[in-house]
Amino acid sequence: MLELTLNKRPVSPLKVLCIGAHSDDIEIGCGGTVLRLAQDHDNMEVLWVVLSSGSGRDREARASARMFLRGVRRKTVVVKDFRNGFFPYVGCEIKEFFERLKSEIDPDVVFTHYRNDLHQDHRVACELTWNTFRNHLILEYEVPKYDGDLGAPGFFVPLTEALCRRKVRYLLSAFATQSDKHWFAAETFMGLMRLRGVEAAAREKFAEAFYCRKVVLGSML
Repeated sequence: MLELTLNKRPVSPLKVLCIGAHSDDIEIGCGGTVLRLAQDHDNMEVLWVVLSSGSGRDREARASARMFLRGVRRKTVVVKDFRNGFFPYVGCEIKEFFERLKSEIDPDVVFTHYRNDLHQDHRVACELTWNTFRNHLILEYEVPKYDGDLGAPGFFVPLTEALCRRKVRYLLSAFATQSDKHWFAAETFMGLMRLRGVEAAAREKFAEAFYCRKVVLGSML
């Protein structure tokens, strides 16, 4: 399987933008990848954006970000309060926020929601990501849920079992408000990463998977 890297010159930081519609989306979709990038890149900058919070979930979002970004030297966490479940109907406000966002970072990679996700808030977040960051590497992550909208992603980030268990431990620790959800369980998260590890032929059996619509091969040509 062909391997691509995000290697940067030592003097240049790896700039990462993470976008999540809700407080736990980034962690579920790409938390393991963020942990691996932080482990592999000493010089990394992260802008972590959560679009919807409220009812205590803003505190959970910030606490979780502190866990996942521990060791990252330069990080900014932004937690907004756009109305949960109503993103298509308050799209103008969210669009204005995205327009301001693009002046704050020129990312090397953007993590956002999958365009065919059946949650309306997730789809709006993805659409605005593509509207705003038109010349960037965008990786769309997956969030398992009742809707059954998992597809066949083709971009994989292999992970060690230790990183996966760390991701799950942080998730279960940070998001107490979600503990009564039937799907919010270690078995769900570990099972999906194990399945993606099979598809990626990952040496250590686990991976997170992403949808990558456009990528340009550079200096090898």
